[in-house]
This record gives sequence, C-alpha cells and structure tokens, in this order.
Amino acid sequence: MEFFRIRKDIPFMKHALVFNAISFITFALAVFFLVTRGLHLSVEFTGGTVMEVAYSQPAELAKVRETVSGLGYADVQVQNFGTARDVMIRLPVQKGVTSAQQSEQVLSALKAADPEVTLRRTEFVGPQVGEELVHGGLMALAMVVVGIVIYLAFRFEWKFGVAAIIANLHDVVIILGFFAFFQWEFSLAVLAGVLAVLGYSVNESVVIFDRIREAFRKYRKMNTHEVIDHAITSTMSRTIITHASTEAMVLSMLFFGGPSLHYFAMALTIGILFGIYSSVFVAAAIAMWLGVKREDLVKPAKKEGDPNDPHAGATV
Repeated sequence: MEFFRIRKDIPFMKHALVFNAISFITFALAVFFLVTRGLHLSVEFTGGTVMEVAYSQPAELAKVRETVSGLGYADVQVQNFGTARDVMIRLPVQKGVTSAQQSEQVLSALKAADPEVTLRRTEFVGPQVGEELVHGGLMALAMVVVGIVIYLAFRFEWKFGVAAIIANLHDVVIILGFFAFFQWEFSLAVLAGVLAVLGYSVNESVVIFDRIREAFRKYRKMNTHEVIDHAITSTMSRTIITHASTEAMVLSMLFFGGPSLHYFAMALTIGILFGIYSSVFVAAAIAMWLGVKREDLVKPAKKEGDPNDPHAGATV
C-alpha cells in the first residue's frame, strides 16, 4: 500500500559521506558518555530490596509511588503484578540500612496511607544476581548480533550482513548513550526495548536490501549508486506508513503508560528514529563502500553451449 509515490529517485548516496560523518560523531559522543558517566542501573542489576504488598482494593500506583518516594527513595519502581491489587516495590540499596529495616519503614508508611495493606513477601536481591543479569543481557545481545549476521549473509551477501550489523549496533550504542547522558534508569524493561530495536531495525534494512537486489535484476544499466537510491526511494512510502504507525503506539506508551513503561517507550522511540536513519544512511552506504555489485546478488545466466553447464548440449 502506498499513500504517495515519488517519481524521481532521490540521490541519497550523493550525501552518504556527510550523513555517515554525522553518524560517526553521534556514535563517538554516545561512547564517550557511556565511558565517562556510565549507565544508571536499576535495582535488578545493582541489588536492593523487593517487596510485594497486597491491597483490598485496586491499588493506585501513583499514590504508592509518592508515599515511598516521600521516604527519600529517588529510584523506586512500583508496578502491578498478577492483579490490580498486588503491587511490587523495588528499593535501591541504602548504606547502613538492612533490607528488613527498609521493608518495615516502607510498610509503615504504606499502612499510614491505607491500614488494610498487607505484606506478602520481601527479599533482598544481591549484587551477584545483578552480575548474572548483566552477563545474561550481554549474552542475549551477542546472540542476536551473530544471528542477524548469519541470516543476512545467507539471504543476501556477507557485505550486507556486515553493513546491517554495524548500523544496528550504531542504534544500540546511541540508545545507551542517551541513557548515560541523561542518567535515565536502565532496567530489564529497557534492555528488552534495546533488543526489540535490534530486530526492528534489521527488518527495515532487510526491506531495503531486498529492493536493492530486485533493482539490480531489473535495471541492468544502473550503477550501484543509482540502484541504492532507487531502492530507498521506492520504499519511502512503506517506511513512512510503517514507522509512523509504530511510533504512534510507542508514543502512547510514553505519554500514557505511566512510569513503569516510560523508559521502555523512550528506548523504543530513540531506536525507531535512529533505526530509520541508520537503515538508509548507514547500512546502505556501508554496503556500497564495501563494494557490493550486481554480480554479488544476481547470478549470470548461462548461455547455450556453456562448457561450464553440465547439461549443455544434452538431448532428450
């Protein structure tokens, strides 16, 4: 489906060097902030106290969060689990305060606001668990990266695989750079968002790469620059429709999903915007600079009598 069609190909690759210079600067800044500021990791990674409380009526998470924050906890996660009456509270580690003291303090404050609240369970999440989560998250990211490279190498050509993974890692690092610069809380939900962006971004790259392969087959007089420009231009309508509808859903989570979904939606928003950019101006340009050509994607047709054809000259 196309809302509009661009009749004349846009010369994207003419400005590829400028756009990739911008990408490199943005990427370098993201790495700089990651190294100098680091990520503001959540309780799942750093350790802390996890409480589960139950209310007689559906809990008002905003009031619960306000009550707990009033005790001096700047980084506190409050969310429903199971039912609307059950609430999970994650508290960061405080020096000189035990997990039992934290839970008693919070429960007292919650009972002052609602005497019917009851404590279901409380436990301490140690730093060791956090280390395992970090290791598991990095392993998941590495497996996704390897899988994408193998998939694209088999479906298209290794140059496309290398180009796509550089573009996708570019998106991931920039997301992490935003979180490091603004010191937004990096939680498991955000990690899930980063992995989702990897899959989302590679989907856009696959669409463009597939159109490049079709253009190589159809337009034999076009050079590589012209083929890539035509492929990107011909997918513009699809790109706008797809990303606009996806971004509308993500923005609804960002503005109306509450604090629990805020940073997850923020990661997706940054990833979608930079994913469009990287698929067009990073992945396609890198594939071009790696020397992708028609012969890499389109096998030449064998002529009649070709000595390399084992069936040449055979009669039935």
